[in-house]
Amino acid sequence: MLFCFTSSHRTAGFDLLDRLERGADAVTDAIREQQAVTGSVVLATCNRFEAYLDVDLDRLELRDHAAAELIDLVASAAEVPTDELRDGSQLIAGDAVATHLFSVSSGLESVVVGEGEIAGQVRRAYTSARKSGAVTHDLERLFQGASRTSRGVKNSTGLMTQGRSMVRLALDLAESRFADWSQVRVLLVGTGRYAAAALAALRERGVTDAAVWSRTGRAHAFSLSHGISAVPADGLTSAVASADLVITCTVSPGLVVTREIVSAAMADAEQRLLVVDLGLPRNVDPAVAEVERVELLDLETISLHAPLEELQATDSARELVGAAAAEFAAKTAEREVEPALLALRRHVFDQLEAEVARHASRDANGDIERALRHLVGVLLHTPSVKARELARDGDAAAFVEGVTAVFGVEPTATEPATRDGSVAESNVAEQGLETA
Repeated sequence: MLFCFTSSHRTAGFDLLDRLERGADAVTDAIREQQAVTGSVVLATCNRFEAYLDVDLDRLELRDHAAAELIDLVASAAEVPTDELRDGSQLIAGDAVATHLFSVSSGLESVVVGEGEIAGQVRRAYTSARKSGAVTHDLERLFQGASRTSRGVKNSTGLMTQGRSMVRLALDLAESRFADWSQVRVLLVGTGRYAAAALAALRERGVTDAAVWSRTGRAHAFSLSHGISAVPADGLTSAVASADLVITCTVSPGLVVTREIVSAAMADAEQRLLVVDLGLPRNVDPAVAEVERVELLDLETISLHAPLEELQATDSARELVGAAAAEFAAKTAEREVEPALLALRRHVFDQLEAEVARHASRDANGDIERALRHLVGVLLHTPSVKARELARDGDAAAFVEGVTAVFGVEPTATEPATRDGSVAESNVAEQGLETA
């Protein structure tokens, strides 16, 4: 059964997301050590932390309390108090997982609705898990469906092609601080996922004076490929002192721009300084905002100022996501009748082979065999279609029971004939699970 543990800007503060991001590797390792978890994909972005799990419920120690088990697992691995995590997260189960992921990958759940980076982040999370051998068949279907859906939303609605991003929103908020962008001196700290996007957005506004510093020594390569200057490894403080705008965008596990660095930089400086922290975990010490003439915009502040119109997804995009999720659920339901269909076909074809063998001595041209095989194909067509129709309507059990009653054959696979797989509705509701 598919589950999604999700903690995002909609359910948690950025402090909690920050700690989950820092514990991402530990959470991933802990999840993969669980016998009940047959597959997993962990997605960590600047405003969400999610784990998509394929769970064998029969292996859970507390089968009726799957939600509690999984939240405890994440809390322990990330070293976050269980009560805090429960209040700041959500556990989604069953068909609703597809609806959620398809919405996420299409940019409908982002701080800036329609932002284009998220589709790539989802794809990279899936690719990483696949290379590690952590992707099951159901997770493969799920993430392939998410990729198709996000492309469909982008191509059909243009929602993800309008330049929406956290970077652009941050610069929109900074607009009032600078009268002439061509005179603004910018320092990029880091060469991470937002650095190139930040530079492109700055140039669109007219910025020509930009430099980059990197704690990992990648500044020189980034500067050559993007046509800006590189700051020496020991030159961060002096570079901050010369800047009007500092944008941090690294994946460093610790603070990069500290209060001490900024205080030293501003000691002899006369200009005001705006620091924009796009890192998660955060790159900038919040105490930087206490330094005189310094203003800090971090992810939490930026998200609070997202304009209302950006938070409204287009109806057509929602409809596309809904249709894709419904088709995913229907295909999943169809799989529930496959064991019974296979048992029926095996039974019928065994009878066919026996009949063909009985007539072999007087069927030199194979006419009898061809006629019998055609007849069997015709006879099996209607039950096959009806089985899938019943499954899509949530009544797979009716077909399974019918095959057993009429033909006396039993499905050999152990897949359940009910949609949810096992968690009783009362327990699902008790644990706060969302189901389709």
